Amino acid sequence: MRGSDETSGSLFSYVDLEARIPARHPLRKIRQVVNDALVSLDAEFTALYADFGRPSIAPERLIRASLLQILFSIRSERQLMEQMQYNLMFRWFVGLGIDDQVWVPTVFTKNRDRLLTTEMSRKFLAAILAHREVAPLLSDEHFSVDGTLVKAWASMKSFQPKPEAAPPEGGDGPPPPAADAAADPSPSPETAPMTATKPRDRNAEVDFRGQKRSNATHASVTDPEARLYRKSPGTGASLCFIGHTLMENRNGLIVQTEMTQADGHAERRAALAMIHRHSPGSTRRLTLAADKGYDCAEFVKDLRQACVTPHVAQKIRYSAIDGRTTRHPGYAVSQKRRKKIEEPFGWAKTVGPMAQTMLRGIKRVGAQFTLTMAACNLARLPRLLTA
Repeated sequence: MRGSDETSGSLFSYVDLEARIPARHPLRKIRQVVNDALVSLDAEFTALYADFGRPSIAPERLIRASLLQILFSIRSERQLMEQMQYNLMFRWFVGLGIDDQVWVPTVFTKNRDRLLTTEMSRKFLAAILAHREVAPLLSDEHFSVDGTLVKAWASMKSFQPKPEAAPPEGGDGPPPPAADAAADPSPSPETAPMTATKPRDRNAEVDFRGQKRSNATHASVTDPEARLYRKSPGTGASLCFIGHTLMENRNGLIVQTEMTQADGHAERRAALAMIHRHSPGSTRRLTLAADKGYDCAEFVKDLRQACVTPHVAQKIRYSAIDGRTTRHPGYAVSQKRRKKIEEPFGWAKTVGPMAQTMLRGIKRVGAQFTLTMAACNLARLPRLLTA
């Protein structure tokens, strides 16, 4: 018998969001780990908010919604709010009831920017790694480090010459432009004829060929903290930052992050900062794997002084890594495992928003980078915990 195609509205609806989500859905395990991590950060959240005033969006819901935006490649907060209007799974993950109002996108963005600073994002990442089910997956002795370029939200046309320094006090400034004695005085507004002016082109063609531009003489007017940089010879330079990660070698989970300005020495400085922050004052011998870009005598010396064995790939000539390191079988193992650090970078740029950030300023980009790496760890947990 053919069924009828009739639509009847219901006066009441009894929808159990918990029953709508499949028992084996990966988000169930992710939500469990995230909720436990947020409970451990309750004191941190309390210290950030005042005891009076208008209630803001709950920080736990802000973080859950931000994770959904990264995990499902949602491009903007407005699209995220649209999804949460009708996507029951999103409502269940965030903690909204079926009848709860979804936030205004601008309100959500402002509340999130106040909460998710670089420091808070690092604490959230640390809380996930300290979870009772996640901690046994980590190695506390063997690590790898690397960096990746994060394209800034600024075009090459915004890379303009820096304003000239003001003349010293008492000195003469540049001479004023010479007046043209033969020029007629400007007509008054009453007598000036009405002429149509062409609107200024906001995206005019610019030819940079033959112009010398560098970070010393130029800066972006859109994002002054972005730097012109190229990763390797033969590639084009772009305005970008460098995101750095420290990975443990057992399962390839990210344990530390750092965001710096693009600089040829930034990777080595960030590597030392992350290893000291992750294992401060450690007396246990650690190993740190890295590519040839870290093969520098000063960097290797700093690692050895910090009780860290530098498992750095050797350069063909003038390498700072000698036989006392390469003769051990662990060196070859570290060189093999360190290549897994490229997987989180690829995930962050294809699934996550780090191919080109839509934020400006190194602090905001750094907070987004850390949260993206935390989401990358969470995306791998369902399979790791059931293996």
